[in-house]
Amino acid sequence: MTAFSLEPAQLAWCAELRTLAAERLRPLAEKGEPGHVNRALVAELGRLGLLARLFTSGALDLCLMRESLAHGCTEAETALALQGLGAHPVHAHGTESQRARWLPRVADGSAIAAFALSEPGAGSDAAALGLRAERDGSPGVAPGVAPSADGRPTAVASGDGAWGVEDSDHSGRGAVAGAGEVPGVGEPGRSGRGAVARAGGVPGAAEAGGGARRAVARAGEVPGVGEFGGSGRGAVVGAGEVPGAGESSRGARRAVARAGDVPGAAEVGGGARRAGSRAGGAPGPVVSDAGTRGARTPAGGPPGAAPPPPGAPAPSDLAAHPDGPARWRLSGEKCWISNAPEADFYTVFARTTPGAGARGVTAFLVPADRPGLTGTGLDMLSPHPIGALEFDAVPVTADDVLGEVDRGFRVAMGTLNLFRPSVGAFAVGMAQAALDATLGHTARRDAFGGKLRDLQAVSHQVAEMALRTEAARLMVYAAATAYDEDAPDVPRRAAMAKLLATETAQYVVDTAVQLHGARALQRGHLLEHLYREVRAPRIYEGASEVQRGIIAKELYAHQEAR
Repeated sequence: MTAFSLEPAQLAWCAELRTLAAERLRPLAEKGEPGHVNRALVAELGRLGLLARLFTSGALDLCLMRESLAHGCTEAETALALQGLGAHPVHAHGTESQRARWLPRVADGSAIAAFALSEPGAGSDAAALGLRAERDGSPGVAPGVAPSADGRPTAVASGDGAWGVEDSDHSGRGAVAGAGEVPGVGEPGRSGRGAVARAGGVPGAAEAGGGARRAVARAGEVPGVGEFGGSGRGAVVGAGEVPGAGESSRGARRAVARAGDVPGAAEVGGGARRAGSRAGGAPGPVVSDAGTRGARTPAGGPPGAAPPPPGAPAPSDLAAHPDGPARWRLSGEKCWISNAPEADFYTVFARTTPGAGARGVTAFLVPADRPGLTGTGLDMLSPHPIGALEFDAVPVTADDVLGEVDRGFRVAMGTLNLFRPSVGAFAVGMAQAALDATLGHTARRDAFGGKLRDLQAVSHQVAEMALRTEAARLMVYAAATAYDEDAPDVPRRAAMAKLLATETAQYVVDTAVQLHGARALQRGHLLEHLYREVRAPRIYEGASEVQRGIIAKELYAHQEAR
């Protein structure tokens, strides 16, 4: 890949996107509340068909979209990217049931997605994440279902209108946590390799002979040691829908019993908060009097939220219906999560096998209404919706798993390899916007008896800005094309593209501010906005230092393989 150029149709599409960003999307962005999800903006991206393209386009088209939108409206670019980042694991690794349920809503902008990888103590070192997925102590009974005297599952409605969790071991669990969390920013990336499959395809499995038995980890025992063996069978109660993937390994079959509608299930969309105790167990929004950015709220709704706005998903549409033979409780924290705590579902990475590093992580699809899941908004330099999440024994099942148990790191890395070049494209779009503003300003501005552009010190800086921007753009396009062609060096190219483009954008925007002078620092100026926006991409989805580590590792691995 020694040369690269866009086709005329691609160039025309980019020009159209820049116009849409400036004329249709920026006015919606300006009406949004800083630090919160702008659902009207996301819905407009859906109406324009741009969100649907996240699931049909290759990496190059994704880069062209992000670069073009960033040039005219960074908020629209970020909203589009976050929908893709949070939903791509579902698109690439989800079951048919998971995909059918969530992807159409992501595509039309009625459901907000989030990618929950980072933690207060595991940013760049994602393999060190500590969110625990501990085996639940009640085999074969789905949440929302209680065993009756004859051992048959019986639907149970929880008193607070939330997902029912009454059973022999966890009666009434799922209370909202109230502890504080540490604020911060950024999604990390890393150079970790995918996990290795374990015996029988189910890590942590306890194999039994012929007729399988299930070893269940109770409270205080080591999690991840109870699985189906040989030809085991698991009786499962469906909560309103037939379970999808997540079959037990080694030929295991599942007996599925329908339980009708979901008892005590309620989904909260559009920023509405999950109700507490209500008459008849019926869910409904409650308005908090906190009203502050840092207030604790059930994930899926901002503090003091009103009922769902137009375009938000209906409660019945997004209600969680989990079931399955394998069950876990998620406990711990996530931090610097974009779209938290207002997303409608999260792709969550949790440790299912302690001490196994990257090989003990599993990806789960967690709807925002799960009991025990709460969030706190964080006030950041650039006012995007970013927050921390707390998991207090949040229930998940095999039907919530994305990909395979203990192989979630592969899900994370595959997602980041796709999105890293497009982070570079976002940076290139900002750099181009700063360069265009500088060209106009230096051509108009009178100084020292002439125009600023006539000063060699100025014109040479403008030339350097253009040179670096174009070099970054070409590297981004080359990395995206390598991804689309399934080239073997995608991790190295993706890291190079993100590193060069984000560092370049920082330089270009900073130089543009210098050449504009004090006016560029005035609140509301384009460059003041870009100056705050451009800093975070050098951190999230893999800090610059992490990218250099990936590049070096890949180079030495290639040398040793020769």
